[in-house]
This record gives sequence, C-alpha cells and structure tokens, in this order.
Amino acid sequence: MKKEIENRIAAILPPSADLYTQACQRLAAQARPAGSLGLLETVSARLAAIAGTLDVRLNHKVIITCAGDHGVVEEGVSLYPQAVTPQMVMNIVEGGASINVLARHAGASVKVADLGVNFDFDPALPMFHKKVAKGTANFCRMPAMSRDQAEQSIMAGIEIVDELVSEGPVDILGTGDMGIGNTTPSSAIIAVFSGLPVQRVTGRGTGLDDKALANKIRVIENALSLHRPDPKDPIGVLSKVGGFEIGGLAGLVLGAAMAGIPVVCDGLIATAGALIACALAPAAKPYLFASHRSVEVGHAFMHDWLGIEPLLDLQFRLGEGTGAALAMELMDASTRALWEIRSFSDAAVETACR
Repeated sequence: MKKEIENRIAAILPPSADLYTQACQRLAAQARPAGSLGLLETVSARLAAIAGTLDVRLNHKVIITCAGDHGVVEEGVSLYPQAVTPQMVMNIVEGGASINVLARHAGASVKVADLGVNFDFDPALPMFHKKVAKGTANFCRMPAMSRDQAEQSIMAGIEIVDELVSEGPVDILGTGDMGIGNTTPSSAIIAVFSGLPVQRVTGRGTGLDDKALANKIRVIENALSLHRPDPKDPIGVLSKVGGFEIGGLAGLVLGAAMAGIPVVCDGLIATAGALIACALAPAAKPYLFASHRSVEVGHAFMHDWLGIEPLLDLQFRLGEGTGAALAMELMDASTRALWEIRSFSDAAVETACR
C-alpha cells in the first residue's frame, strides 16, 4: 500500500467517547419513554461524538457522486450500454437528475467526480476531474486494474475531501455512484468479503431477467475463480474486480474519517466502497452511516459485514447518492431531537412509577 495512504489512515482519530456518553445521558433524561426514538437516538449520539458537541449543526451538506465505466459490460451484465454513463453524468452536472432533486430538498450540494468514465469531459465542467483510466478492463478475463491504479483511485477520493475542506466547512458527506455495470463488481466484492456464494449476493441491477441474471452470476463466479482475490488484501480485491469509482468511494470514506466528518453511504456500490475503506482502516467505521437498504440482495450482507443499520428501506435501486440525500434529513432531525427535547425535570413531567 502506498505510504501516503498508510499515513492518512494512521491519522484517523476516534470520535469522542465522552461526548457520546453525554449524549446518551441527555437522551435518557428526555421527557419520553426510554429508547422511543429508536435509531435516531443512536445516530444523534454518534454525530455528537464526531462533532464534539451536543448541539450538532449539519448546515453544510455535500454529496459526491463518483462515476466510472466497467469493461465487464462486454459480458452482457447490464441492460444499458456504456454510453449511458457520460450521459447521466452530464444530467447530474446540469442539475436534472434524481440526485439533484432530492439533494436540493435536503439542502445538500452535489458534485460529480469522474474516476473512470469512458469519455472525455470538457475540463471546464464543474466536476472533480480525477480520471484514472477510461473504464476498467473486463475482469472476467483479466484484472480490472493494476494495483497502482487501485491505489490511485483511493487517493483520488481522499484528495476530493481535502479539496472540499479547503473550500469551506463540510458538516456531513454523502457518497453516491454512477456507472453502467457497476453492480457486478460490487456483488463480487461482497462475495469475497463475506465468503457467501455469488448467487446469494447478486441481484438484478437495472432489471435483468432470469436468464441475464444467471449469466451475471456465472460471470462473477468465473472471475473470482480466475483471480482468487484475498479478502485480507482490500486493495488487491479492488484491483481484481474494480471499479475506479468504487476506489474513489472508498477514498471518500477514508478522507471523511481523517477530517472528522460523518459520511453517509448510499446503495450497493457506495457501500462496496465503504467495505474497501473499512477493511483497509477499521478506524474509519465509527464515521460511517448507512442511508438505506436497497432491493439489491447483496446490500443487506454488506450492512451485516460492516455492522451498521440502515436508516431507511424504500425499495430503492438507483444509486447516485439518492438514499444519502434522504438520510441526511433524518440525521438533521436526530440532532434537533438530541438538543431540543426537554428533560422530565425541565418539562415538569413525572417520571414512570418505580
């Protein structure tokens, strides 16, 4: 692993245990039944520990949509052609995609990061130009990328966080994706880390029928048999199956943890990036939140492996960061619940009989 990545990981500090305890005590004293706000209580306490205050303000929300193409689409694993990736990137840049609409509602800004789209974007476009290569190789036949390229994609995500922080405060970071065919490497990644059969963790992506799904499963099985990626070597896993945007997503998680910023990951692909990040740096996990559980079957196994509970289950299967945008609104609500709900004594409400 590159020394720079190692040094960055070593710089991750744990959230404040003292603030977490204070937050839990404040929640327990509030004028309502203990635990009655469920996951919002846990989220608010974790955010307080990260922010170092009980009065957390998520005023500056940012969502980064990492984009890349995949050579494995040659194997018929997607309903859509690769040309859709740059078209959708442009739609996001122009503000007309699903993520733009939901992010505006949540008060979050959106920016695309080109990690590996098979297209030459105008350098003047307002996006992060971090292209490693024009798409990964077909990992059914050869490694998706070199180890150096895998490290480069991770560093690109870290650098994006550096650049965001240099431009102004970031109170919470959301991660999303765009890339035709990217549920295939994502399913491969959870198969490697979980040790589960490929069939159990592979879904229909953009809507494959039974025959196409069987082909997708077979493609992943053949690739894993060919490359035999080692779950103890996360960068090796990334290099074997891809993709560049997944490496960038991993780098965003690492960069956010290093900067002390909570990061909420979106669907299957963003969570695949989080798997790589947390396998590299377990210290990053306390900064990670899961926005939702998608209909992709592998997503639940990713959450299980990470040990995190998603905030929503809306039967999403879109990506882009859409779930992260909605989760930010709930996380906002959790901070207000922690700080503004009065205690039993302040509200002059009698406690339960003992």
